[in-house]
Amino acid sequence: MVNGLWGKKIGMTQLFSEEDIVVPVTVIDVADWYVTQIKTTKTDGYNAIQLGRVKKKYAAEPFSVEWLRKCKTYFSDLKEVPYTPLEGTSDDKAGGIKIGQPADEALTLQKGDVVDVFGTSIGRGFQGVVKRHGYSGGPKSHGSTMGRIPGAMSFMTACGRVIKGKALPGHMGVDRVAVKKLEVITVEPDARIVCVKGSIPGKSGSLVFVRKCG
Repeated sequence: MVNGLWGKKIGMTQLFSEEDIVVPVTVIDVADWYVTQIKTTKTDGYNAIQLGRVKKKYAAEPFSVEWLRKCKTYFSDLKEVPYTPLEGTSDDKAGGIKIGQPADEALTLQKGDVVDVFGTSIGRGFQGVVKRHGYSGGPKSHGSTMGRIPGAMSFMTACGRVIKGKALPGHMGVDRVAVKKLEVITVEPDARIVCVKGSIPGKSGSLVFVRKCG
């Protein structure tokens, strides 16, 4: 079985549950992804499904084998998803998945499913310790001039060595972040969108990986 699916984060909105309770959700676009290659342990050393995201100007066209010969021309992104062969079947069958098949058909999500979502956090550039690590800064009264500097590097009095793991200023964001055990609130097969409860990492338009739990 396929263990995940790639999509594009559209943004956040809110839906009403059956009990008329407002539920914040993140909308993920899973359209325009096709199976471009099936990798097996026999030929590649591992089992995976390669997915390609068709460029916007070719999205309205039906899938063509010609696309596979010129991937850089027709696909904006190529990603891989691991899969586990079904018991009693060879790994080359990949659970009946075929090249050219829409990716959202390979991993069927339903309302109530629990998923893990992986994405890249929003970049914040170079930041100090107050914003990056939540430091409170120095005293705000009695003539303190410490401001927002990190303070003492360590307790070393002679060596002057910075302790490993010390939180210091630096590049913030653009990290691989996972939000686990999110509930699928609704799935729209016609629009090819999936709504999961809560927020997920990344900015609008960024790629995210949705992995089904269990």
